[in-house]
Amino acid sequence: MSDETGDTPGRVETSDRVIPLEDIPLHSTNLLSLLDEDGVVWYQSPSVERLLAFGQDELVGVPCTECFHPDDRERVYDAFKNVVSSDEYVVEAIEYRHLQGGGSYVWVESVTSSEPTSDGYYVINTRDISERKRQRKELERANERLKEFADIVSHDLRNPLSVAIGWLGRAREEFESEELDAMVEPLNRMSRMITELRTLTMGRRREANAVSASIASHAKLSWSVTETEDSELRVLIDPAVEYESDIGLLDHILENLFRNAIEHNRDPVTVTVGPLEDTAGFYVADDGEGIPPDRVASVLEYGYSTSADGTGVGLAIVSEFVEANGWKLTVTNAETGGARFEVRTE
Repeated sequence: MSDETGDTPGRVETSDRVIPLEDIPLHSTNLLSLLDEDGVVWYQSPSVERLLAFGQDELVGVPCTECFHPDDRERVYDAFKNVVSSDEYVVEAIEYRHLQGGGSYVWVESVTSSEPTSDGYYVINTRDISERKRQRKELERANERLKEFADIVSHDLRNPLSVAIGWLGRAREEFESEELDAMVEPLNRMSRMITELRTLTMGRRREANAVSASIASHAKLSWSVTETEDSELRVLIDPAVEYESDIGLLDHILENLFRNAIEHNRDPVTVTVGPLEDTAGFYVADDGEGIPPDRVASVLEYGYSTSADGTGVGLAIVSEFVEANGWKLTVTNAETGGARFEVRTE
């Protein structure tokens, strides 16, 4: 394709064809609109008939605010005016409800920039996101049901479980029995599963509240509240290094990674927290047995555990909480042979 373009208005010339620019809005699946700086509609592409059930010229001359749901009107117009008044190049994307020809509203997303056309109009690119909003609502309802289920499990099982653990402790004080001793870990495992289920549902329902946090400081704190037995922690990351994170989510990430290293190795391990070399972020690695290569892709799935004492939820919590922080988690094996979890913060 040639780098040269023709100077005829309304077309682009290449080495073997002429592309008429006026055909682009005719075939765009999105709605393309032109608004003046006051938000009055001057043009809409033919897709307005499919997207909004209006004739192509039906909204021309209408202030855009008349087309917004009353509850969204001020918010959307403020965003548009911010773009128009900006002295720098900015792009604004906003979700809102737009009026349809039949009087109902549809969820859309509109994108515009602060750079007007040569005639001073602003190009608005609008698409239907009603299906995405519907799926989001379904997810919210599912999370609400999960929370309710977790509340029931926590309430209905925690109390009788505590009673059972208490009676078991008394029985073991009075009687020496391998059968009684064998009941300790299953009951403790049930208690951990209840706690992890509650932790998971709480994390899903909360919005991340990011503040600057020292990874080194929180690593030491999380280690101090984790049952680590004879294992050791080595922190190689500078205490002054901070990342934007929700403190509660960060602590749960570290605690579950530490617990995973302890539970999935037969012998005590050294767990290292250090900085990533190629990008912003940190890693948590141990010098234990590592992850079989054919299982690396499975360790973050719900229910996966190579330990008889594991619940299969801890690493799933790590994955979800890392994502909630806007970070990215990758799993590999460390140079020392153990498992290595890398958290990229950018």
